[in-house]
Amino acid sequence: MSRKTSQTDALDVKTSRPGRLRLVATPIGNLEDITVRALRILRESDIVAAEDTRVTGKLLRHFDIDTRLISHHAHSGQEDIIHLITLLTQGNDVALVSDAGTPCISDPGQQLVRAAIDCGIIVEPIPGACAAIAAISASGLLTGQFTFEGFLPKTNDRKERLAALAIERRTMVIYESTHRLADSLAELAEAFGANRQAVVAREVTKLHESFIRGTLAECAEHYKAEPPRGECVIIIEGGTGEVPERPAEVAVETLLLDAMLAGKSTKEAAREVANKTGLGRRELYAIAVKLQPDSDVEEG
Repeated sequence: MSRKTSQTDALDVKTSRPGRLRLVATPIGNLEDITVRALRILRESDIVAAEDTRVTGKLLRHFDIDTRLISHHAHSGQEDIIHLITLLTQGNDVALVSDAGTPCISDPGQQLVRAAIDCGIIVEPIPGACAAIAAISASGLLTGQFTFEGFLPKTNDRKERLAALAIERRTMVIYESTHRLADSLAELAEAFGANRQAVVAREVTKLHESFIRGTLAECAEHYKAEPPRGECVIIIEGGTGEVPERPAEVAVETLLLDAMLAGKSTKEAAREVANKTGLGRRELYAIAVKLQPDSDVEEG
């Protein structure tokens, strides 16, 4: 039988046993992907702790679930965690959900799970949709071993992380926002080599789901020409374990000169050589400008 709570801020002690923390996976796009078990748990729980109560509220209303909603997100402080642990120790079952997919997988929840475990509270995974797993399963790349990187760092650690991943032998799964996708693919091509095979899965399970396959350089060029919308997952084939070699500067200059002698502008030549070598377009453009006579240098 479902157990409902009052809508007051404080809940009474329900039983002598602690409640259970359930990590409930929710759809990443298609509402039909929610499991029968997940729906039952959401109905039976005393509280649903949601990353965004507005988003989860729509999901619950769609399935006619009226379990009490409270907020728990990436910026929730220690007080919020203590509040949820208190409710759990009082016997209330809590279902933790993120806006989409599996909680704690590049989504909030890790600190709450750790606190619950430390307090002897049972943590139950309620499996379901996960963008990383869905994307790699349809990628066509090796799936026997893979590493999930989530979102790459945006700080000074980024170059170090890319350098470390360049020698990774396993298939790699990376999340990226749409407005950074083309630039990140170009960075990956420079770090891993332009010819490394990759797949970009966009809007997985949604109406406009798409998979673009090719080299990192080709994928970067595609999304530079056609800026994407929606959520993106990048899957990259593993390397040989050796650091990719950068083309010698003399060879790069030769490639740039050949392109410009064929009638291409400095920008066009830089783009062409970037696709061939995986080097950055800005770096190549600077070299191309130096190779041009002063009278022919173009702006920007």
